[in-house]
Amino acid sequence: MFRRSGGSSLCYACGKLNRVDASACFYCGARRPGLWGFGPAIGKLTGRLDFAQVVTVVCVAAYVLSLLVEPRAPFRGRFGLFDLLAPAHGALYELGMTGAVPWAQGRWWTLVTAIYLHGSLLHILFNLLWVRQLAPGVQDCFGRTRLVAIFTIAGVAGFVVSNVAGVAWTVGASGAVFGLLGAMVRYGQSRGGVFGLAVFRQYGQWALVLFIMGFLMPSVNNLAHAGGFAGGYLAALLLGHDERHPEPLLHKALAALAIAVTVLGFALSAWTALAG
Repeated sequence: MFRRSGGSSLCYACGKLNRVDASACFYCGARRPGLWGFGPAIGKLTGRLDFAQVVTVVCVAAYVLSLLVEPRAPFRGRFGLFDLLAPAHGALYELGMTGAVPWAQGRWWTLVTAIYLHGSLLHILFNLLWVRQLAPGVQDCFGRTRLVAIFTIAGVAGFVVSNVAGVAWTVGASGAVFGLLGAMVRYGQSRGGVFGLAVFRQYGQWALVLFIMGFLMPSVNNLAHAGGFAGGYLAALLLGHDERHPEPLLHKALAALAIAVTVLGFALSAWTALAG
């Protein structure tokens, strides 16, 4: 049964045990801590979700689909290391590639969908390795819902910067990856002490090294990297982290909105592709 009328569950705001039917949390005062009886089922569902795995699955599925749209495309044209198994430009456009050109066409949703699209095998492998490296640490420090919000906000911020600057076409999760680095840099500053300084230095060094590497590799959108880092840093600054501010319902709603906009974006890409 999805909805429970009795028993207890953890409060969505402070994480402490309350009755499912309580009108307010006994500890923090949050309204309806059991979410009208749906809290336990929602907790079981979200407790099984690993955001890094979800991002990996979506990115891999989108990459495979982009290859299937034009199967011959990866085997013609350039054959360098950075072009290995590169999807066709048209396939990426239909699936939600962003850039100054799609943005000028009114395809606003590409700011989100392009996060999950990639331009080659090496591109997707590199980004997903960093997502899986960084996401667990961000989740430990900020919580699952803030992780979803930071990742999405940073990815969008990176593309906004590059689109405004006139980058015609772009895809990839690297802006969101830099956003996770920016969030951890902010966490280290906020946390302070020996541990906070260690976090600040470690993630700051990673960000610096990756940013420099971006200038040494072809076709890297360094503007999106810079915008993503700034977006992640500012999102972490505004949202706070778990040690000082447990995740409120507003942050959960923000994460749900990010997921909903992403799903809507892919639906709009599919609709425009079929309609066109």
